[in-house]
Amino acid sequence: MAEETSAGGDAAASQEWRVIGETVPGASHLRAGTPNQDAILQLRESSVGLPVIVSISDGHGSNKCFRSDRGSRFAVGLGAGLMREILNDKRSDYDASRIESRAGEILPVEFARRWHEAVAADLEREPLAPEEFDKLEAKDGARARQIVEAHQTLAYGATTLTVALTKSFVIYLQLGDGEIINVSEEGEVSKPLPEDERLLANETTSLCSGTASQDFRFAFRQLTAPLPALILLTTDGYANSFTNDVGFLKVGSDILGMLRTDGFDAVNAGVKGWLEEATRAGSGDDCTLGIICRMDALKSWAPRPSPSQPAAAGAGTEQVVAKE
Repeated sequence: MAEETSAGGDAAASQEWRVIGETVPGASHLRAGTPNQDAILQLRESSVGLPVIVSISDGHGSNKCFRSDRGSRFAVGLGAGLMREILNDKRSDYDASRIESRAGEILPVEFARRWHEAVAADLEREPLAPEEFDKLEAKDGARARQIVEAHQTLAYGATTLTVALTKSFVIYLQLGDGEIINVSEEGEVSKPLPEDERLLANETTSLCSGTASQDFRFAFRQLTAPLPALILLTTDGYANSFTNDVGFLKVGSDILGMLRTDGFDAVNAGVKGWLEEATRAGSGDDCTLGIICRMDALKSWAPRPSPSQPAAAGAGTEQVVAKE
């Protein structure tokens, strides 16, 4: 992928960047025999350098979305692939405003279009079966069956979160619930995207909606000093395992502290266990976490005590349900 330079970008390019990524099935899904409906994918040309792209997706847990594990797999492939196209297409004479404009125009429209095409192709290869509709009707009644029969894309409903980090800028793209947070070297946590006030209770915007291309949240940030120490992406199953937003946001500083005291490899090995504990003690939903880590930020800070895992999870909400 072609890269451009900037003052901040020179600093970012000289750093080592590594990625941690894990997804685990929800405790309630394991009990019900439901597959993990989350997905995660990273794309990069170097194991330690930039650019790096991380995409995660949460397939809806509603009974009507009985193929949402496929929908989430389509989403991470498309999210990562489209970001790579944007990075490959840009030219050295593009200024930041032109890159931002192009990405903001292309990503939401193309993402929604290609995801719906992927679903249509899957339905052509394997049409929804009578057995799938019978199972849905047994759970949710005849009306639910009629809804999905009329709008079959709903069966694949999913959200999406993708970050592309280059040596000169960061692109954030999100549709639906879940969280993207930045963590500074001082452990301060911030959200790069505006809140979506429509995400209430268990409702969320979704790729399966006819208005998906209009529902994306997008941000383009030039990468200037001070550089982020961490960028975290999570599906709502993990965030909802905490009693409130403050508890979840503390995870960012907790993980940074653990990386500094325990080391990258130990944290990488422990993430799966954290997520499994979070779903057991909290939401019961599938949990996915992606961490983009600037390794220099771990070396430049004096070690400090940290917990052996992030702040404890508490009671959370249940499964995600797409707006219909």
